[in-house]
Amino acid sequence: MMNSCEEGPSSKLSYEDQLHVLAVDDNIVDRKLIEKLLKTSSFKVTTAENAMSALEYLGIGEQQQNTSKASKVHLVLTDYCMPGMTGYDLLKKIKESSELKEMPVVIMSSEKVPTRINKCLEEGAQMFMLKPLKLSDIKKLKNQVMKRRH
Repeated sequence: MMNSCEEGPSSKLSYEDQLHVLAVDDNIVDRKLIEKLLKTSSFKVTTAENAMSALEYLGIGEQQQNTSKASKVHLVLTDYCMPGMTGYDLLKKIKESSELKEMPVVIMSSEKVPTRINKCLEEGAQMFMLKPLKLSDIKKLKNQVMKRRH
């Protein structure tokens, strides 16, 4: 049985044990807000300004890199609407990768479009969240990731 994760000094994880989130959003304000919320909830955060940067960080971009960084990422949190490559396309690339297909991907969007939400969930997204994210959303996210790790 899992204990609930109460925020407080005793629940702080060491830096190595922190859940590492790759947060992808083309909007700098949204990216900073997401980073702040994640850090407040004891996540380690890496940000990317677009899907291509995220793929490169994960080692599945144009130039295949080793996946040593990717193996340290526990979750990808990505915006849906981004220029060049959408969050949905990023989700598909991650799920097509033999090394990363088990990685949870959460899609965020400021638009509540049921067909878009269903399409992302059918393709393997862990969750679909509406922006702007709130601290309560991050707590839900943390619970989802912790469930997967145990």
